[in-house]
Amino acid sequence: MMRDITLGQYYPVQSPVHKLDPRTKLFGTLVLIIALFVADNAYCYGAAAVFLFGTIAASKVPVGHILKGLKPVLFLLLFSAAFNLFLTPGEELVHFWIFTVTKEGLVRAGMMAIRLVFLVMGTSLLTFTTTPNQLTDGLERSLRFLNVLHVPVHEIAMIMSIALRFIPILVEETDKIMKAQMARGADFETGGLIKKAKAMIPLLVPLFISAFRRASDLALAMEARCYHGGEGRTKMKPLKYKTADRLAYLLLLAFPTGVVLLRVLL
Repeated sequence: MMRDITLGQYYPVQSPVHKLDPRTKLFGTLVLIIALFVADNAYCYGAAAVFLFGTIAASKVPVGHILKGLKPVLFLLLFSAAFNLFLTPGEELVHFWIFTVTKEGLVRAGMMAIRLVFLVMGTSLLTFTTTPNQLTDGLERSLRFLNVLHVPVHEIAMIMSIALRFIPILVEETDKIMKAQMARGADFETGGLIKKAKAMIPLLVPLFISAFRRASDLALAMEARCYHGGEGRTKMKPLKYKTADRLAYLLLLAFPTGVVLLRVLL
């Protein structure tokens, strides 16, 4: 399960999506999220599927690699679908005990499941095609207008970048601790959900110690390099929009417009 967490991992490959400006990819992810929440019929979700899988194909990231990231959120996915399936009033299809399945609930549960799957795939694709440093620069430049309101944009972007960078590190550390404890007789595989949850408790103490130690080492390293925030700092690789980014923006503006038209007309 730990190896199935793909958020924060970068997939190094040469592709048109990898070469795009990080601001373009951040805007594209935001557009996808908005479009998925606007969509309310099969045509809208079809357009979202074409857009998402077309982008995945252009990124050259294997679809199976992206789908692997759905495993950690499978419980949330099933819970959300079941919640909508049984608690949505409408035309009754099946009734057993205290549960009633309606036509409207079935449709809403399916749309909710598709929406969550596409959301996870879209955000995973962002981190697969963008390094943490690029994400930091893209976020800082995109939110730079908030400096007028004295919002610490650079610090917020740095925190998010470090958090994303630490996800695969902590996953790897958790895997090592689990293997070490399994070699000493610990059992993480058998038993029910409650037993497995209790078996994970001994992992927390060494994992927290490791995380705090890494955070302390990072803080000392930043202080040793005279890091004092973003004031007066320059970029080694300044972000500049290219022709591909301008074309991508046109596509990103056309996509939500098409979704809105499909919702209104169909």
